Amino acid sequence: MHSTVRLTLITLALGLSACTVHEPYERPEPPIERLPQEPVVKPVPGGQPSTAPSKPAAIPKPMPRTSASFAPPPGGASHWDPKLGVYVLEKQPNTFYRQRTYYRFDNGWSWSLSPNGPWQETDSSGVPGGLGRAFAQ
Repeated sequence: MHSTVRLTLITLALGLSACTVHEPYERPEPPIERLPQEPVVKPVPGGQPSTAPSKPAAIPKPMPRTSASFAPPPGGASHWDPKLGVYVLEKQPNTFYRQRTYYRFDNGWSWSLSPNGPWQETDSSGVPGGLGRAFAQ
């Protein structure tokens, strides 16, 4: 009995000590390709310099449907607006959601724990900063 326990403890100690000796393998990152900062303008054979090539138009990124930090409202169609910092409810005009609270602007701010109310009046200090700035009067 004691020899089995002793053998188990020795095996466990050897196994764990092997983990501390070896360092984890880190895969080297590929080198970063550097592009020239400004376009190079070469003279045309006629002596006139060519115009600098135009930069390609930036492709706009699609607006995210959800936030990485805040959960979307339960059961409602909405999209995340990063400028406002809230979810915009799609079927209720000027109604927003963030962190279990709904906000509504109707000639002034109000908030509720449900999209259907009851609504409590507040001022712009009672709403997320992006909303207060966007609807500043």
